[in-house]
Amino acid sequence: MAFRNLTTEETAALEQNGCWCGDWSQVRVKEGFRTHNIRNVQFSGTVRIGLLQKQFVAQGGVPKTAGLYNATIHNCTIGDDVYINQIKNQLANYDIDEDVVIENVDALSVTGDSSFGNGVRVAVLNETGGREIAMYNDLSAHTAYLMAFYRHRPALIQHMMEMVDAYAKSVRSNRGRIGRAAHLVNCRTLLNINIGPAAEIEGIYRLTNGSINSCVEDPAYIGPGVIAEDFITSCGSVVTESTMISKCFVGQGTVLGKQYSAENSVFFANCQGFHGEACSIFAGPYTVSHHKSTLLIAGYYSFLNAGSGSNQSNHMYKLGPIHQGVVERGSKTTSDSYLLWPAKIGAFSLVMGRHYRNPDTSALPFSYLIENTDESYLAPAVNLRSIGTIRDARKWPRRDRRKSPELIDSIVFNLLSPYTIQKMLQGIAVLQDLKKTSGPASEYYMYNSVKITDSALERGIRIYRMGIVKFLGNGLVKKLETGSYTNEAEMRQVLQSSGPIGSGEWVDMAGLLVPKEVVLQFVEDVESGKICKARDLNALYRSWKDEYFTWAWNWIVPRLKSEVGLDVTVATAAELAAFVEDWKKAVVELDEMMYRDARKEFTLKSQTGFGIDGSADTRASDFENVRGEFNSHPAVTDILEHIDKKSKLATLVKERLERLS
Repeated sequence: MAFRNLTTEETAALEQNGCWCGDWSQVRVKEGFRTHNIRNVQFSGTVRIGLLQKQFVAQGGVPKTAGLYNATIHNCTIGDDVYINQIKNQLANYDIDEDVVIENVDALSVTGDSSFGNGVRVAVLNETGGREIAMYNDLSAHTAYLMAFYRHRPALIQHMMEMVDAYAKSVRSNRGRIGRAAHLVNCRTLLNINIGPAAEIEGIYRLTNGSINSCVEDPAYIGPGVIAEDFITSCGSVVTESTMISKCFVGQGTVLGKQYSAENSVFFANCQGFHGEACSIFAGPYTVSHHKSTLLIAGYYSFLNAGSGSNQSNHMYKLGPIHQGVVERGSKTTSDSYLLWPAKIGAFSLVMGRHYRNPDTSALPFSYLIENTDESYLAPAVNLRSIGTIRDARKWPRRDRRKSPELIDSIVFNLLSPYTIQKMLQGIAVLQDLKKTSGPASEYYMYNSVKITDSALERGIRIYRMGIVKFLGNGLVKKLETGSYTNEAEMRQVLQSSGPIGSGEWVDMAGLLVPKEVVLQFVEDVESGKICKARDLNALYRSWKDEYFTWAWNWIVPRLKSEVGLDVTVATAAELAAFVEDWKKAVVELDEMMYRDARKEFTLKSQTGFGIDGSADTRASDFENVRGEFNSHPAVTDILEHIDKKSKLATLVKERLERLS
């Protein structure tokens, strides 16, 4: 609908309602405009007003009618059925969509040309700069990963920064936007802020130069007492409870609260930060810190669970805080743990105690890194048999808070993958080489500033081998179970790889597991200008995620040959059946290890503190009523069901193979 000028009668009625404007010709309205619900408003600049007719019920059951009340409004377009009341200073330079509520706000203004946080550089890992990430609304963990870690490809970095700057220029404006059905209530100052549809903003102290991206399916929430500057938050994100952020990106489903403090940091999908502090961190998906006195600094993490008082330090320097650390996916730190950067911790590791000798355990995933009398000891592979590791891997998909129709981060959740299995293969080679060079009589071995005992080394090799057989068998059995074949020739055809892509090294791009060759081709395409728009990047990452299982099988096929001597291009049904039996044994043995690990949670020692005023029987009864009975615990029943399911699957596949013979 077109806007028209006010009539003389309407102008008189508005003035009768306590409204004022230096030039009423600059105020234009839609046909059907009514004046009764515009009161005590001072207009200036160019103002456009939609139809204000809707009645709604506010919190507490209070009936209200759309309209403009008690406000100073400058240079704004106001959509249909907007409710604006009690603007203490001014509402200036905004386009406001329909059904928006703005009430009891000190100031909401755009003060000049702004990109609303887009294009801001975030100095992650190195506080002095050198690994800056350029923020924009659709920034994914994977784009950020390339910006931060591929500095050895300066042409790539230049082109990616230019893409983001072009995007920032495209959204640059001297007018802000408030999306449909957004609510801003009881707020202090908002300067140069874009607000997405359905966003809930209440009780904030100050927001400066940022974008609050939101959607009807997954509204964003910014709550009491927040102070934020140079920031972008995403759909489904929550920032509340006196949290303070500066130069931060907050990804979809991420929650920051309980006085959390962060600067120069990026948080991607489903992170959680409470009580503690972050400084120059790259928090990949599912990075979680719940406790006071926990500091994450100058590090890269994903799927991390940081225990209370976990700290790192990059202050062992003479030329500035230049040291950084990497904690690969799925790791945990216990209470009061400490790592002196630089250090690199392998995937799915547990860090316990304080470590001052800059350990690098990246070639030995699923390990325990433990302090003992000021020494760092490593127990390779033992986390692979931990019930906690499996529990974590299963809970992450269930705890995905994202509801937006477009998920920015493309996450591969698999615990065992070409990425982790290639690490296990590397780990076996490392351990065997240690034993060979140090001699079989050694009690312990030194590796990258950590000690590994002889028994831990032997156990690590054995568990790694079981994990490798389990993963390779998982892929093979799935193909044999779902494939269509009636003879050995057709069977071998089903087992063929789709091509060479994925058969080499894999990388973890902050939650997205992908062949390195695919990443390098992408890098070349960006450097050559073939890929030149920031808006196109996330669709590419989603296509990579969709290809994960195809590429993973391409990786498995040559490893079946090199690691277990099974060449699927010529293998007989009998040879495959024999390996399926080996796979079943590996799966069952690992599950039985986890079963024994779970039982530790139900020992008499674990019952200490239960049955506080009773006998031993009371303690046992209290424990059972609180924690449940061991054999009925969900984690335990999952293990038993998994053993039964995989055993039956092995039998089914072997019977099918036997019929071919």
